[in-house]
Amino acid sequence: MIGTPGSGKTMLARRLPSILPPMTFEEALDTTKIHSISGLLKSGQSLLATRPFRSPHHTISDIALIGGGQTPRPGEVSLAHHGILFLDELPEFKRNALEVLRQPLENGQVTVSRAAATVAYPAQFVLVAAMNPCPCGYFGDSRHQCTCTPGMINRYRSRVSGPLMDRIDIHLDVPAVPYKDLSNDYSGEKSWLIRQRVTEARERQLRRFEGDKIFANGQMKTRHMKKHCTLTEDARTLLDAAMQKLGLSARAYSRILKVSRTIADLDRSDDIHNHHVAEAIQYRTLDRGQI
Repeated sequence: MIGTPGSGKTMLARRLPSILPPMTFEEALDTTKIHSISGLLKSGQSLLATRPFRSPHHTISDIALIGGGQTPRPGEVSLAHHGILFLDELPEFKRNALEVLRQPLENGQVTVSRAAATVAYPAQFVLVAAMNPCPCGYFGDSRHQCTCTPGMINRYRSRVSGPLMDRIDIHLDVPAVPYKDLSNDYSGEKSWLIRQRVTEARERQLRRFEGDKIFANGQMKTRHMKKHCTLTEDARTLLDAAMQKLGLSARAYSRILKVSRTIADLDRSDDIHNHHVAEAIQYRTLDRGQI
């Protein structure tokens, strides 16, 4: 999420667990094991039944983030297994700490090698990150003047490498909410209603991948995408045009397909239509050269 200070990025991230589907027993067991060996289970707690939400500070070391130490222990990426890892002020994190995220984002696990032992910890988490559009935070804001030069903005954004950004499925612009909208009596859709739709979509995915040892669209390999990501002719034409115009990578292509499949699941559609693909493309703000 890219937006000015106070636009609600952190609040949105902290609300995400309220709309995620409940953990299956297998997910709860996996997560409990990791928290147990880390000594984080409360006294008398036998099973962790809620999805973890981990939000490390940007001063965290790469070992604390990924895991390790003299006696290898799970890091934040493993403690967020089957939950959310939230990185606020993403460009402020150390470059080497961010780069070690690439393996778990790609493989769903992290391997820690030390002289005493080599340990593989599971790390299937939802990465949620937030950043300002520039160092002062007000680039593109109509109410505040940005004081940054183009060079400062480019250096700020380059702190997050292209290969890491390419592994993030959705890039969203989060504009500041006007005071008029904050002060009115409008109430948005309740979290429990959204959670019902999300849970229904997850159940569709569980049925789809039964026997494949995966449980969500984000874990699909190439063979799964060929089987389950059926595009209509209009949708294929639109995606081909976007690939050419935006110069997207093969990884971005597969991630757009997975997001389109999820949007179609939320829409209770077996096929992926052009409006599903169009929505997924709109979620790639940085690929479109916009902030």
